[in-house]
Amino acid sequence: MVRSLWSAATGMNAQQTNVDTIANNLANVNSAGYKAQVAQFKSLLYQNLQSVTTTANGNPKPTSSQVGLGVRVSSINSIFTQGSLLDSQSDTAFAIEGDGFFAIRGEDGNTYYTRNGDFTWALTGNNRITLTNADGLPILMTTGREVNLDRTYIANRLSINEDGEICYPDENNNPQPIGMKLALFQFNNPGGLNRVGDTLFAETDASGRAINEETNADVLKSRIVQGYLEGSNVQVANEMVNLIVAQRAYEMNSKAITTSDSMMEVANNLKR
Repeated sequence: MVRSLWSAATGMNAQQTNVDTIANNLANVNSAGYKAQVAQFKSLLYQNLQSVTTTANGNPKPTSSQVGLGVRVSSINSIFTQGSLLDSQSDTAFAIEGDGFFAIRGEDGNTYYTRNGDFTWALTGNNRITLTNADGLPILMTTGREVNLDRTYIANRLSINEDGEICYPDENNNPQPIGMKLALFQFNNPGGLNRVGDTLFAETDASGRAINEETNADVLKSRIVQGYLEGSNVQVANEMVNLIVAQRAYEMNSKAITTSDSMMEVANNLKR
């Protein structure tokens, strides 16, 4: 009887985590570059009530008697499918078609990766122009250095082509590369990336080392699309269905607890 109480309690805890994950997905349905998460579960240890034995004639019994001890969350996986490309009025909005990530220099000096291409040109303290994200963190080039331009360039005339090359118009007003190129990185296992918030990801041992698309010929190159942002890949209809399923599972585990409590009450009252 006590086993049923604890098993149902683990089910409620697991479904609470499931609801938390779904709620976070729905909260970020409009976050550019956000990747949905899915909670995965695994059963806990099984207790043997009766081991495999033989019959009176010496023949082995086909099955044993085991009872499970509940469930727990085994992992929360990120889904890195391509999000929809959303039109943007900003000239510094960039979407990635492919598996690449933009590289960003964090405040701690470490490199982080994102699919959110909502960038802007900003003035630095040394009176130069740099490309940053909405938080002012600089975007990195294929060389690993920040994008820094002198004031002779007019920010609203700068553009970036699909290969990531920063361009500026010549005397005939035709955009020409100026020798700088935005870095795009891929990972052998993007699901192993560590989320650090603001749609940023950090490299881990599970994700593998970042693969620079510029220097590695074995990866399929991504394409940058200016004037668009990659929307969240959260499917609202699916999330609402998953939310209903999680709610019903939580209710059933709660019902199992109340049922076990009622059975224990009946057993306790037998002596009266």
